[in-house]
Parts: sequence; C-alpha cells; structure tokens
Amino acid sequence: MKFLYFAAFLFLAFRCAEKDEVTVEKFKIRDEIELGEQLFFDPILSADNSLACASCHKPQFAFADNKAFSLGVNDSLGTRNTPSVMNMLSRSFFFHDGRAASLEEQAIGPVENPLEMNMSFDEAVKRIKANPEYVRVFKKIYKEEPNRKNITQALAEFQRSLESDGSAPHDLFVNGEDLNAMTASQQRGRKLFLADESKCFDCHFGPDFTGDEFRNIGLYDGVKLVDKGRFDFTKDPKDIGKFKVPGLRNVALTAPYMHNGMFKTLEEVIDYYSNPYDFVKNPINMDTLMLKPLNFTKEEKTDLVNFLHSLTDAEIPYVNRKITHK
Repeated sequence: MKFLYFAAFLFLAFRCAEKDEVTVEKFKIRDEIELGEQLFFDPILSADNSLACASCHKPQFAFADNKAFSLGVNDSLGTRNTPSVMNMLSRSFFFHDGRAASLEEQAIGPVENPLEMNMSFDEAVKRIKANPEYVRVFKKIYKEEPNRKNITQALAEFQRSLESDGSAPHDLFVNGEDLNAMTASQQRGRKLFLADESKCFDCHFGPDFTGDEFRNIGLYDGVKLVDKGRFDFTKDPKDIGKFKVPGLRNVALTAPYMHNGMFKTLEEVIDYYSNPYDFVKNPINMDTLMLKPLNFTKEEKTDLVNFLHSLTDAEIPYVNRKITHK
C-alpha cells in the first residue's frame, strides 16, 4: 500500500512538473525587430495590463483602428483618431500634430497618456525589468538590461519594419509588373489624382503619398470643430487647424478618416474634397488649395475612390498575430 501511495505521489509530481514546463513562456526572439513586435503586442505597457499597442493599432486595419476614437484603460475615450503606423520609415513627424520628431519619442506618448495606457514610462521600464525573459532577451540583443532608450528603440524598429511590400495593384501597374493590375476606373482615378487641377498630388506626393507637411483642410471652425491641431504644439497662429498630411497607402483599410474620424467612408472623404463648404460652412485658416470647390462629377468621385483602393497591399503583416495575454 505504501508503495502505491509513493508511486501515485511520483506520478502527480511528474505531471505537475510537466505542466509547469509547458506553461513557462520563453520568447523566441532573434533581433530587435522581433523584440519590438513582442512589446507591441504585450499589454505589459498599460496600467492595468489590459491594452497593448496593437489594441488600437490593429494589423487587420493596416495598424490603425476602425473606431473614430479608440478606447484606453478603463474605457477612456481618446481625443483623436488612431493613425496607421505602417510606412513610418521615411516620416519626419509623428502624431496628427507632429509633436514627436522620432518613433522613439512617439513610443512614450501613448504609454503615458492618461486616456490611453495611463502609466509612467519609468513604471513601464520597471515592469519589463521584472520579467526575466525580457531581461534575458534585452541582454542578448543590447548587452544591457531594459531601459527607456532600448525599449523605445525596439518599438521604433518594429514600426519601421512595417513597410508596404510593393504588392498593391498600383505598385504592380506603375512598376510594369502587371499592366492589368489596375482597372480602367482606377487608372482614370490615378490620372485625375495626379492632374494639376485636382490638387491631390500637391499634398499627397512621394512614394507613400505624403509630403509630411501640415495643412488646414477646413476642419476647424472654432464652433463645432475646435481641435486646433499643430497650433497646440507650436503656438504659432499660422498653425491653427493644421494637421499632418497622412500617407495614403492602405487607406481603404483605415476608416474612419480625418484626425477626428468624422468621415466613415472614402466616398465621404471625396465628397468633402469636392466641396468642403457642404460640410463646414465657415472654416477658419483653411489652406488656399481648398478655397475653391473642385466639384467632381459622380464618375470622377467613383474613379478617385477606386484609385485609392488600388493602394491596398495584397498582404498586411501580422494580421494573424494575437495580443499576448499572460
């Protein structure tokens, strides 16, 4: 009988040890991009461990959100629409108002914002240093323990890796890889987009369809639309109502649109650019490019929307990646 008890004890001990071995999570991380990925999808950076960067920057929406305003810890409502963090490699400013000059600087903002992750970055560093796996990986990659500099560097390098891969119909067409990649309507839309009279390309130019400038497109009237944009950062009256011109790659995936998410569809966006005064009667400090309505025809509007869809990559990275919940 004693032998049976002893055997049962050994069996349970081995089972428990086996279970513990299975549940111990070890990061299989080879470089700082993979480390940044782990951090990006880990809720460890939020006060209550409920939100990761990827909770708002969702891969299936080209690392944007499908809400006008994302929810932070305790369901706090944000004040601006979550922008995509794809194709950030060549950007010179970050956030809608451009208040961050680098992705490293940008990484700190959402963590410390009380409406987002609501935690001091010093506390975030302490949490990561308390995780033996993170310490092991940071020492492997950076030859030092986690700190503010290398944590933000890892997050920044991950975001810099999120570049479009040239698989969008527009890329295949203009690079001569597939002359049938764009429909006739998309080709007409592209021609209209590039035309001087449409003025689209005056702001949305370059490989990622942005010149990284700040423009007031008429979404500030001081009454219903009161976000002053870049002015709140620079305090320069010329910047009232100006926001960073976003890139347009994968724009069909990132609805709703504008800094305040006021337009639910690309059709609404094109309607606005056709005649802003149909939406905002008395805009303040509006860019001179916007003063005269373009009055696109119905077909032109359709063609422009279809052209914007041609900027969608065939594959978006990490769409199947899940947020790490421990």
